[in-house]
Amino acid sequence: MEGIPHPIPRTVEEVFTDFKGRRSGLIKALTTDVEKFYQQCDPEKENLCLYGLPTETWVVSLPVEEVPPELPEPALGINFARDGMQEKDWLSLVAVHSDSWLLAVAFYFGARFGFGKNERKKLFQMINEMPTIFEVVTGNVKLPKEQSATTHNSGKSSKSSGKVSRQPEHQAKAVKMSSPPKDEDDSGEEEEEDDEQGATCGACGDNYGTDEFWICCDVCEKWFHGKCVKITPAKAEHIKQYKCPSCSSKRARV
Repeated sequence: MEGIPHPIPRTVEEVFTDFKGRRSGLIKALTTDVEKFYQQCDPEKENLCLYGLPTETWVVSLPVEEVPPELPEPALGINFARDGMQEKDWLSLVAVHSDSWLLAVAFYFGARFGFGKNERKKLFQMINEMPTIFEVVTGNVKLPKEQSATTHNSGKSSKSSGKVSRQPEHQAKAVKMSSPPKDEDDSGEEEEEDDEQGATCGACGDNYGTDEFWICCDVCEKWFHGKCVKITPAKAEHIKQYKCPSCSSKRARV
């Protein structure tokens, strides 16, 4: 479909960068751009595929005609199942096939340029540090304990760790992440680090970062970077119930 218009990755780091770009594009299609993606997957059309591009964008298109293709091809005919399944189940199915395709593309490059055992292992470890697209789309990603506590105990003050700041009750879902305190004992620091690494944005899929504004959807309870859903702390103060782009588009269709 692409004919590889972008520079061909030849090292482990370049292949991983290519992987991340394609992954980000696919996640956008299945989360923040889900309404547009849904409309483009008309079951009345021919066999369609979802492609993630290295430029962090996505496109729904017909498969390439050449045999064999320049790159492994995504799952064919994703549009045919769109109206025969619940939307969330259909998106989850597309996410699973997208994960498989991403791995196929990454290790295609590895085979093409002769990656050895250690290089393949390094590439897989780098990929495995990131949540799968399926995990991001379905929300099956571990959230920090203190974020969960803030979600379910909006009227209570946050723990004294300083990792989650106190918000007004009507804005309990919006939190600002900051660095953990330095005077904790070793076991406490290790536990907090594990929690932070489990936090991922429902839009871009990136892991926890210090001093970033996060907001949680009141419907699907996924967490998002404020910048990814175009919500600032000032806007969040006036939101009584926040709905992410995906949940908002679902309500509009109903």
